[in-house]
Amino acid sequence: MQTAHLIDVTGLEPPQPLERVLAAIEALSEGDYLHVRHHREPFLLYPILENRGFAFLTRLGRDAPFEIFIWRRGDEPARIAVQHLATHHA
Repeated sequence: MQTAHLIDVTGLEPPQPLERVLAAIEALSEGDYLHVRHHREPFLLYPILENRGFAFLTRLGRDAPFEIFIWRRGDEPARIAVQHLATHHA
């Protein structure tokens, strides 16, 4: 079963958003993904995620300017859940 973990880092000053996201991804279990609400696109986060074995999808958000979905690379249930969410709730 997939579980979404939501964190909202809108309004936080650097480096707090990055630190909170990095702490949260370490707690992801198989099938889980992190849903981040952010006030700007976190370009510095992307290479860190890739280096740590995570995949991500970023889209314009409804409740915040950006939404970033993060899951462990190779975790197909989480990837499918994120793709479904991005396709059906755009």
